[in-house]
Amino acid sequence: MPGSTGAVLNIMRSKFNKSVLIFLLSSIGLIVFPHVYHLPAAVLSFFFLILGWRFAGIWKPGWLPNSWFVLLLTLLGVGLLYSQHHSLLGRDPGTGLFVIGLALKLLEIKTERDIYLITYLAFIVAASQFLYEQNILVGVYIVAVCCVLFATLVSINSLRPRTLPALKTAAVIMAQALPIAGVLFILFPRIEAPRLLLLNEDHQTKSGLSDSIEPGSISNLGLSDELVFRVKFKGALPPPAQRYWRGPVMTHTDGRLWTQSVHKDFKRFLDKPKFIGASYQYTLLMEPQDKPWVFALDIAAEYQSPASLNANYQLVSEEALGKRAEYKVTSYTQYNTGYITKTEYQDATQLPDEPSERINQLVRQLHGFDSPPETYIQQLLNHFKKEDFHYTLTPPLMEENPIETFLFETRYGFCSHYAAAFVYLMRVADIPARIVTGYQGGELNKIGNFLEIRQAHAHAWTEVWLQDKGWVRLDPTAAIAPERIEQDVNVDQQVASGIVTFVSPNSQKLVAFDWLKQAHQLWNSADYSWQRWVINYNSMSQLQLLSWWGIQNAKTMLYSMLGLIALMTAVLGWFLLHRKPKKTDSALRLYNRFCKKLVHQGFIRSESEGARDFAERVKSKLPEKSAQIDQITDVFIKLRYGQGSGPEDLKRLHKLVMQFKAAD
Repeated sequence: MPGSTGAVLNIMRSKFNKSVLIFLLSSIGLIVFPHVYHLPAAVLSFFFLILGWRFAGIWKPGWLPNSWFVLLLTLLGVGLLYSQHHSLLGRDPGTGLFVIGLALKLLEIKTERDIYLITYLAFIVAASQFLYEQNILVGVYIVAVCCVLFATLVSINSLRPRTLPALKTAAVIMAQALPIAGVLFILFPRIEAPRLLLLNEDHQTKSGLSDSIEPGSISNLGLSDELVFRVKFKGALPPPAQRYWRGPVMTHTDGRLWTQSVHKDFKRFLDKPKFIGASYQYTLLMEPQDKPWVFALDIAAEYQSPASLNANYQLVSEEALGKRAEYKVTSYTQYNTGYITKTEYQDATQLPDEPSERINQLVRQLHGFDSPPETYIQQLLNHFKKEDFHYTLTPPLMEENPIETFLFETRYGFCSHYAAAFVYLMRVADIPARIVTGYQGGELNKIGNFLEIRQAHAHAWTEVWLQDKGWVRLDPTAAIAPERIEQDVNVDQQVASGIVTFVSPNSQKLVAFDWLKQAHQLWNSADYSWQRWVINYNSMSQLQLLSWWGIQNAKTMLYSMLGLIALMTAVLGWFLLHRKPKKTDSALRLYNRFCKKLVHQGFIRSESEGARDFAERVKSKLPEKSAQIDQITDVFIKLRYGQGSGPEDLKRLHKLVMQFKAAD
């Protein structure tokens, strides 16, 4: 068997060079391909242009550039990257720099070391995909391409590289490493990076709702199926009409735009809420967003740090910025917030200017000035219900005086139109009122038994302060489109058609038997488990899991990790050492018979001794057998390691071995 020194270089100069390089370049192309969704087109064009150039260089080596031209391409690549990002630091510029460096290194494959360096650099580029997406499909894809890349290492270390055997070997080795990787994932200390070191890109996180609202401002969210958060309840789910997920509260208005109050200090003067009825315990998994808002069921009573409740009973957490976050919350849907503070009253009765005569006339008509608040509220809701008002995702534009235009002219509006008009009319009657934004409803995943809340569930409702009741939730939309509250939004149909649609009980039964819907829910359930138990596995999750196993400190954690790894290594080593030898091929079996004939003459071939070296040693002692020994060795090497061998060569080897006699 030929020695391993210089084997890779010899292969690269032979016909095997093409197959190995094709395998390597194809692997790298697969690794960079997912970045077409993340990196600028100019950077990716630069990479794939050079990759294609290197492919052509396999058959036309003279087309490859010299070192000076590579230097020029390097400067061009860095300049191109800087022109796209105006920086070389950060997630996107850093990933782009690795991609460009990988492309340029492909033009410098001259030694075995270059191939190894390219392979290791490709592993880094593959891992960078997790900076953008962390779902199951991405994980499976990255594992698959890493297996292909690892097969490249197997190929360049094989004297006779073949694609399928290399892939099989790489898959077996990776499968053997998975148990140890699992132990390290569970037991290795989870070190949280300082927030200043996190890669926060402007477009990495997003939030559908804004910190301000105007009539129709959130209607565009009704056409988005983007996931916002998922909720898994411990016990029964609240009825659909109680599934209000509280977000920002809007109190100040200029007649068109509604914003949050600038007053924050009145929280210390608030009365402590009194909770009524049943509580709901649940785990809320928020998707990454750029706002510190945690959309808890209205309202949250118990929650974990770092979440906190602000003066408007909205749950917030600065730690939620830019990353997926999980919270365990207990909420009550019935409560009494108690008295109203002076600041709250001032904020909740503010009007930009004197109401018009038409507004005052409507309030008088509904007895807003001369009846108890409860009576006026019912009169106004009946007005919305009995008059020709309509609920729509595509309301007409109302540039001037949007509230009056909606009330007296168009009468077509989204939830924000009804909420703004309702609050404004309450304030005209000197009743404290405000707008609450958030989400309402949620699609039940029957397989995972959790709710999915998407941007299409965005909603705006109102709160009115009433004596002895505190802030009371009132949803004017329910007077116009009660099915919007009592039934779930049909997100798929709504997004596809742009029309407000709902899932009625009867149609929901039909959908439940739709295999495509079930497959979609099965996938969402698997993704939910993946996000909770894998992606969101942090130091707190690790501490809870290990304490359940009785591991209470870092020393015990370290000993447990080392012990399990040692046990797995021992088991794996035992199987490797005691597994049954594979059946050898015909050529090797015939050659071993030849070697056995020489054992009787004192020639014992070492396992590390190549066929050619062994032949030379034997010939020095048996010069009269040199011709036969050379023939057997040449045919064996051709069959075992060469190309172009066939059945005739195997027959010839069989004949030569049978005729060979070590001693005459």
